[in-house]
Amino acid sequence: MNIDYNLSEPVEKNIMTKALLALEDGRTFECSSFTGPGETQGEVVFNTGMCGYQEILTDPSYSGQIVTMTYPLIGNYGVNPEDVESDRVQVAGFIVKEYQPFPSHFRSTSSLSRYLKSNKVMGIESLDTRALTRHIRKAGAMRGVISTYDLDPLSLAAKARSIPEMKGLDLVRNVTTQKPYFWDKKPVYFEEQSLTKAIWKGENGKKRVVALDFGIKYNILRCLENAGAKVLVVPASTDADKIKSLEPDGIFLSNGPGDPEPVTYAIETIKNLLDYRPMFGICLGQQLLGLALGGKTFKLKFGHRGVNQPVKNMKTGKIEITSQNHGFSVDTDSLDPNEIEITHINLNDKTLEGLRHKNLPLFSVQYHPEASPGPHDSRYLFDDFIKMMRENN
Repeated sequence: MNIDYNLSEPVEKNIMTKALLALEDGRTFECSSFTGPGETQGEVVFNTGMCGYQEILTDPSYSGQIVTMTYPLIGNYGVNPEDVESDRVQVAGFIVKEYQPFPSHFRSTSSLSRYLKSNKVMGIESLDTRALTRHIRKAGAMRGVISTYDLDPLSLAAKARSIPEMKGLDLVRNVTTQKPYFWDKKPVYFEEQSLTKAIWKGENGKKRVVALDFGIKYNILRCLENAGAKVLVVPASTDADKIKSLEPDGIFLSNGPGDPEPVTYAIETIKNLLDYRPMFGICLGQQLLGLALGGKTFKLKFGHRGVNQPVKNMKTGKIEITSQNHGFSVDTDSLDPNEIEITHINLNDKTLEGLRHKNLPLFSVQYHPEASPGPHDSRYLFDDFIKMMRENN
């Protein structure tokens, strides 16, 4: 990602371009683009976080989605190269109530507008994000188009209806790494032919973890590293035989975008690894694990996206405030209660937030325990994974 963070640039001129957002059901919102002319499309969703917009923008789980921020003022602390969760902006578009073109923060190296423009991603403001959010909550997440070129409501709504629906889309192929890499404060890539067990040599007692990349966030890798793991990230299409040939101590299933059901290659790989090594999954990783265990998944009406989702730990009775970003969930009733223990539930809608196998060393959660910028209530799960590997290797 090559971004010019030149602070000697002249003060940004906040020149707005008239734009229109149209949803597939015909609802439209007049607005302005703060990133210049353009047109983009995707599933329109909302996030309730009050901060962390740079982490949201670079989260691969948002691939194919236009994200609405419910907090009204966005851009006030700018952006910086340390807070990214991947190598690029992943969202299809960004919607805010009011954009702040003059950031003020000691870590800021660029404005949000420049950052989005350098990644060729549209940002719009000056629309009623509260009304948009209420509409999505009532009608459900839906396809939408933002344009500065086509301002005809009927034409733009028709374009929105022509977009492929999120259900049935395999978006993992768009975000997974093309080359394997070690995580050493940053990705260290190498060629596929070098992927042999010899690469682990001399790791001084660290637990060796193969992470299947369905759209992994950098802070997950930081947390695994800090917990005592040496992490090797591999493409989502890597099969079970290749992973077994690497002789890892554990398998990690990452977060990622879209519908889990079309990601059949990953489901098959997970099935063939269930009784091989300890396994830990997050978000899409839980959904894929649930399918591999014989369960079913379904699309949530408007999803869980924000940093304030209450989750109950069924083992301790404690309530954890969690960061979440998903539009699909594992159907609790589809899991075999003789094999699967429900460990966490969402207190808002009672959907499944965590599971553990009763006989095999594997567990998963639907939320993000690595949450950056927070909350950090669930960081203990990384230590649990390390402990599980020590007890089962």
